[in-house]
Amino acid sequence: MSSRRMTIATGSLLTASFSAVMIFSFSAGADDPGPMSDKGGKAVDGAPAGVKLTTSLPEKIDVDNSSQKTAITATVKNGGTKDSGEIRLLVVGFDGLSVKSVEGCAEIAEKDLPEGSNSGYACAIDNLAAGKSKSYAVDATFDLKKEGKICLPVQDADGKKTFWQQGPVPFGANNPSPNAPATPLLLGTDNSPVTPGSDKAGNDAGGEELPRTGPADQVLPLGAVGAALLSAGAVGLWWTQRRPGRSEA
Repeated sequence: MSSRRMTIATGSLLTASFSAVMIFSFSAGADDPGPMSDKGGKAVDGAPAGVKLTTSLPEKIDVDNSSQKTAITATVKNGGTKDSGEIRLLVVGFDGLSVKSVEGCAEIAEKDLPEGSNSGYACAIDNLAAGKSKSYAVDATFDLKKEGKICLPVQDADGKKTFWQQGPVPFGANNPSPNAPATPLLLGTDNSPVTPGSDKAGNDAGGEELPRTGPADQVLPLGAVGAALLSAGAVGLWWTQRRPGRSEA
């Protein structure tokens, strides 16, 4: 009887261990954002010597067709040889893409949002060591009847300089699937609305075209962010036109 009990107990422990490994593996895989890209990104103001800041976004996201919810991973990296010092990453949504929360970051007040945006968060980073990166889990919604864009500027602590800006870059699908559980959207693709003939122009109340970054475009970086976020007395967040940043070696 003693031997039989030992065999049963051993079998139960092995089964439990196997189940735990399976659950852990699935959870780890579920958080994997897949291939990342810096598409739509460009250096703006010169970063401190030895510091090279960039961002990246998933090449593909999935939007739940019933809830409109989606998850995005925003990553900032210091590819230089020296520590960054205090910086901040902004995560800003435009048109059909609304940022609902960013883990560990402060919401930007509506009055301080850049022109044309609908939502945004500021992520303060005390220091990003050389060769290191930091990722943020972004919860968002995407109205598939509209186009949608996201923007990731990386600034100094007081927002006076924008070292790098990715976007506003679109997520979209050329052939949305309204009857499927979810619709995959690709980075750098303008969204074709699910409803034929939907009014895309209705998103731009001011009628002014939103800035984009790219090899042939001028960069219009975000300026200082509002007082409610990181420091008192800041004058808000706006777009200012600058000459393209110097080329990286």
